[in-house]
Amino acid sequence: MTTRFAGVLVTPGMAAAAPVGTDRSAFLSAVAEDVYELLAGLESVTPVLVTAVPGLEEITWPGTPVIDVAGEPDPVRAGFAGMAGLGAADADPQAVLVAADAPDLPALLIGKLFRGLGGREVAICPDQRGAPVALAARLPLPGWVEVGFETDQALVRLRAAAPGPRRVYAGPGWHRLREPADLRRLDVGLEGWEQTRALLGGAPLSR
Repeated sequence: MTTRFAGVLVTPGMAAAAPVGTDRSAFLSAVAEDVYELLAGLESVTPVLVTAVPGLEEITWPGTPVIDVAGEPDPVRAGFAGMAGLGAADADPQAVLVAADAPDLPALLIGKLFRGLGGREVAICPDQRGAPVALAARLPLPGWVEVGFETDQALVRLRAAAPGPRRVYAGPGWHRLREPADLRRLDVGLEGWEQTRALLGGAPLSR
C-alpha cells in the first residue's frame, strides 16, 4: 500500500502578500493554518508541518510531525528528506509539499498530483509565474530535482533536468499570494480558508 505524506511548507517570504497594516506573522500563521487544515482533511494522507518559521506548531493537531528546515540551504529538499524519514519503512512512499501562501487551493488538485505519480517520479502544480504551488514526488526525492518554491518556470527547469521523458507530470495550475495584489485571486466561492478570510476582512478579494 502506498504511504502518502502532505507537508505545508512555511518560509518567512510567504508572508509577502500581507496587506499594509496587517501583521505579517499573523498573516503567515493564517494562510499556513488554512493549508494545513486542507491537508489534514485528505483521506489516507499524513499531514506534516515543514517550517522555517518557529512557533507554528500551534496551528497543527497534536501528533502532527514537524520538520524544521530553518537555516537549510534547500528547504524543499530538506522537507522531502524529512518526510522520507517518516516513511522509511513503508513501500512506495510518496509526498507533496504545498506552499503556505496558497490558502484556497482545492483539495482536488492535490489528488491529481498523487495520481500523476502513478507513472512519473515528480508532479507539479504551478502558480501564475510558473513556480510551484505544490510539488509531489516519489521518495526519496530524485537528485535531479533542483527547484525551490520561488523558482519561476519550475516546470521547464524540471523537464530540462529530468534524465528522460515522461518523468514529470504537470497538473492544473493555481495561484499563490506572492504580493498584495494577488489577494484579488482568492476565490471567495470556494469553501475553506477560514483563517485567511477572517484575517483579511475588508481587504480586496476576487468577486
